[in-house]
Amino acid sequence: MLIVILGAPGAFVVFAARSAPDDRHGPVLWHYLVLGTLLTVIGLVVMGLTAWYTHEDVHYDDFGSAMTFLAAMLGGTLFLLGLGPFIPWLLGVLGRHAVRLPPPIRLAVRDVAGNRTRTAPAIATALISTALAIALMIISFATTAQKRVKYHPEARSGALLVREFSTNEAAAVHAAIRHELPGVPIVQSYREHGPAEIELEIPNVELPFRDGMAPDTYVGDQALLRYLTGDPATPYDENTAVVVTTDESKVVTATLLIQHDSVGGRRPVSKTIPAIGVSPTEPDVQGLFIPAKVMRDLGYQLEQTALIVDPSSHRTSAAEQERIGRRLGDAAVTYVERGFQAPAGWIVFATVLIAIAFYGALIAPGRTAATSRSRRVLLRTGASTAALRLFSACRTGFSAACGTALGAVAGCSIGLLLAWPATTSSGWEDSTPRVAFDTPWLTISALVAGLPILTAAIAALAPTGTTTRSGATEKTSH
Repeated sequence: MLIVILGAPGAFVVFAARSAPDDRHGPVLWHYLVLGTLLTVIGLVVMGLTAWYTHEDVHYDDFGSAMTFLAAMLGGTLFLLGLGPFIPWLLGVLGRHAVRLPPPIRLAVRDVAGNRTRTAPAIATALISTALAIALMIISFATTAQKRVKYHPEARSGALLVREFSTNEAAAVHAAIRHELPGVPIVQSYREHGPAEIELEIPNVELPFRDGMAPDTYVGDQALLRYLTGDPATPYDENTAVVVTTDESKVVTATLLIQHDSVGGRRPVSKTIPAIGVSPTEPDVQGLFIPAKVMRDLGYQLEQTALIVDPSSHRTSAAEQERIGRRLGDAAVTYVERGFQAPAGWIVFATVLIAIAFYGALIAPGRTAATSRSRRVLLRTGASTAALRLFSACRTGFSAACGTALGAVAGCSIGLLLAWPATTSSGWEDSTPRVAFDTPWLTISALVAGLPILTAAIAALAPTGTTTRSGATEKTSH
């Protein structure tokens, strides 16, 4: 990964510079074009095969998924690397066919194409940065859409969960929450002391499975039931289980099959208790509520597994969560359910890449503006300051357009192909089918069109400098 991230852009720029001919009218050597074509085709084939291999919605183990994605990235690297010789080749073609363009634009195109050893590396920098930024955008949109579908809330929206604390620290954790949230009711959730497995048999009701595991089971008192249903009027009985489900089927009984580890091995316990069904306020909070008294009557000792602040009584803010987390330290883990939060880390990397592309496009014409052959032609014809600024803007904008247009094509190809291995399922549960995602075409279009316009505007506003004509120094406006 480090080789791909750090080495590929440099190798691409060097390859583009080495393939550029020294002569103004010289063609790109054929062996560079052949090598570039070969690398591009190999990269496309590798990415295409990887996309085809991972197009099914089945389980892919972690190692296979990681190696597949790495292979796809290497294919994308070869694809980009192969485009290097085509930058000076394209500049040469455009320079030869710029005859019918208006004079400032024609001279700008010929100026950029006339010194390809100078302009090709900078345009290559803009190209690869644009391509990587666009590919990152597409892949991030695809993975975010997939994660959003697979996301399962761990609690009701706005609820505070404090968990992963030991039995000895339960009292201290409870006191810390009360200190930070005085007067706020705290709901307690329990579990069986020691390893045990609870299986459910509820006639005519299908509870949703979470991540391929059994439906959620909650053990507690009336406050926990009120939290699960979000309805204070939910009937509560110490000997009656409650099935919290969106299924409208009538619930009459629930059979608990408990496998408990003991000294003599697993001790199976079966108990059938009355049960009722209620609808949850939020459809994602479903499962079986078991009164704590039922478990104690079966001879089980209970220990606290989580402390909950019901959002119906108090919605915990981010500042309150931070204070509670600092007070608890490593004694427990705090979590506030705020729904799916789309990862935004990729935006920072994309911004850096776009900034690099902007810099490459801006410096592509080089710093030889005052001695440019095309500029001297404009001055000999008595061009005004406005014409000189137009020439600088056209030259910089043309360089940026070459880099961003080619980068957009390469980035879209890589991103759309790598979206397949990037959204594979590596879990053992039933694989979540892939979902359609919104490709950021508007953002891509704004980048491709906006970068040349912005760089051209900056070049037009820059000082025009000085030049020499007929042995005298002629100053132009700044």
